[in-house]
Amino acid sequence: MARDSIPTLDLREYTDGDAGTREAFVQKMGEALEDIGFFALSGHGIPLDDISRAYDVSETFFNMDDDTKMNWNQGGNQRGYVPFGVEHAKDNPAPDLKEFWQTGRTLPDGHALKSEYPTNIWPTGDCPEFGPAVDGLYIQMEALSLTLLEVCSQYLGMGPDWLPNMAMDGNTILRVLHYPALGEDVIQGAVRSAQHEDINFITLLVGASAEGLEVMDHDGGWIAVEGNHEHIIIDSGDMLQNLTNGLFKAVTHRVINPPDATSDRYSMPMFTHPRDDVDLTPRPEFIARTGGEVLYPSISAGEYLRQRLIEIGLIDDD
Repeated sequence: MARDSIPTLDLREYTDGDAGTREAFVQKMGEALEDIGFFALSGHGIPLDDISRAYDVSETFFNMDDDTKMNWNQGGNQRGYVPFGVEHAKDNPAPDLKEFWQTGRTLPDGHALKSEYPTNIWPTGDCPEFGPAVDGLYIQMEALSLTLLEVCSQYLGMGPDWLPNMAMDGNTILRVLHYPALGEDVIQGAVRSAQHEDINFITLLVGASAEGLEVMDHDGGWIAVEGNHEHIIIDSGDMLQNLTNGLFKAVTHRVINPPDATSDRYSMPMFTHPRDDVDLTPRPEFIARTGGEVLYPSISAGEYLRQRLIEIGLIDDD
């Protein structure tokens, strides 16, 4: 039967509850990811003022002229500013109608992975408030992601640190997305974000400034997902699907064009990644829980990520 909304869960049942409510939360969250792969999370603990501040400074940055924004484009599309029309969904050549800023973790000098990840940059001269607000949100959202991976691990029958240990020092990304007003000359077939599945373990979408996000239901219909700062939208990605042999779903979603040509949209998803050396080969216990047949390949997280970045046009195949 078609549904008109995704499940809503309250994290305080896990963080502040007794043994019974914690166990119930683990079950509800696991069932949501096993069923549709999406849910809305309340009680997440991130102050609304911090979320609003990040959105405010993002609007300030993206309202700058293109030449100023391009001063913060590093050319590799992994950190800093990525201009309009660069990325497209896998198997869809039309570019997504968006521009974005991408940032990752800040590692100290001497860290073993310091040279493996691109270095963050910030538009300090043009928008000095941007870095502190966005990086501050990154730190809080990543801490939340590790709590959610702890819950996933318990639902899967593993130790609570199983998935968090894989994501510790992983190449986790926060994107600040701006979907400009469409104007009159939209490229044929182009939408704000064409239907796709996320590549990573889990995604945390903190608010959105306008509607447009839709999730595909089991019957192929689309469920509109309301955007607000009270809820963080959570979904499971391809890497978690691969590791669990499809027990957890990477569900197709999209951001549709608005009915008018004058409104824009902002959103901030965090893509929680394992370290590149993590083996995503489907585990025997999950193969047994999903029918006994291996449905996904043996591949490392780093190989999987590189393959997808090529497919969506963010890096070259060389």
